Amino acid sequence: MEKKIKIGNSLIGDGGKTYLVAEVSANHLQDYHRAEAIIKAAKDAGADAVKLQTYLPDTITLDCDNDYFQITQGTIWDGTTLHKLYETAYTPWEWQPKLMKLANELGMECFSSPFDETAVDFMEEMDMPAYKIASFEINDIPLIRKIAKIGKPVIIATGIAYLEDIERAVKACREEGNEQIILLKCTSTYPSPYEDMNLKVIPNMAQVFNCITGLSDHSMGSTAAVASVALGAKMIEKHLTLSRADGGPDAAFSMEPQEFKKMAEEVRIAEKALGRITYELTEKQKKSREDGRSLFVVKDIKAGDTFTKENVRSIRPAFGLHTMYYDQILGQKAKTDLPKGTPLNWKYID
Repeated sequence: MEKKIKIGNSLIGDGGKTYLVAEVSANHLQDYHRAEAIIKAAKDAGADAVKLQTYLPDTITLDCDNDYFQITQGTIWDGTTLHKLYETAYTPWEWQPKLMKLANELGMECFSSPFDETAVDFMEEMDMPAYKIASFEINDIPLIRKIAKIGKPVIIATGIAYLEDIERAVKACREEGNEQIILLKCTSTYPSPYEDMNLKVIPNMAQVFNCITGLSDHSMGSTAAVASVALGAKMIEKHLTLSRADGGPDAAFSMEPQEFKKMAEEVRIAEKALGRITYELTEKQKKSREDGRSLFVVKDIKAGDTFTKENVRSIRPAFGLHTMYYDQILGQKAKTDLPKGTPLNWKYID
């Protein structure tokens, strides 16, 4: 049975187009008008949805600078504390209803990643159509349970997850009666090295968990995203900024609008090229069969002459007998004179 999940007005799943999500994240640089500009750029670039992040520095971590809260994992954010990073990266909550309204007016869905229970409640006040579990929250089972109970689609990124982490998160959703689960293959390094992405997990994850799957992509360029479509990805999420040169916590691995647009165009081409499983030919392909091979007279033949390898060959075009009859015809006699270039026909064979 085909799997489909509805987010807003969009159906995601088998037979549908790949759902393209532009992640705003911290790329607004604490400027509301820039956040609006990113959403408008997302629409122009072909996004189906925009995604926000809903947290406050004090709801996602502690304002503490001991060793535990220093960022030292070899990331682009090393050298600061978690709280200081999130002070620059969070999206003010008072912006979010207005940004969602703008996205909807432009014909896109808007949803968010909540990072604690108060964020979930806030998103429900806005009636957001879906919830995204960020990679680093996949182990927050109470948060996942609270979200799953709402009954809306739950999108789960798997960037830091072992197999058992994914199993636990999916089980939590299903125990709350929520089967609207989309799993996103993700590599939580920024930017992601291509050799670490393992896109082949996408179809395997779909099979193992009986879920719609996709890609949360932090790699540079669109190659990995387009390749994921061929592997069955039904959702692709990419960070979007107006210009990487403007800086910001996520700028280094974000797409610029023209890059997102190119990716969207390539994804749509890939979808067309993948098509469906069929061995039927189009009318143009049927016409092209005329340029295939068949049996032709390649030297003048007199009535009574024997057909040989010297006077009959398999050549283009395909107006003569099928080549499968070649061995059967050799040694037979010609009924009539046959000039060079005559397509063989049974009526010429004695």
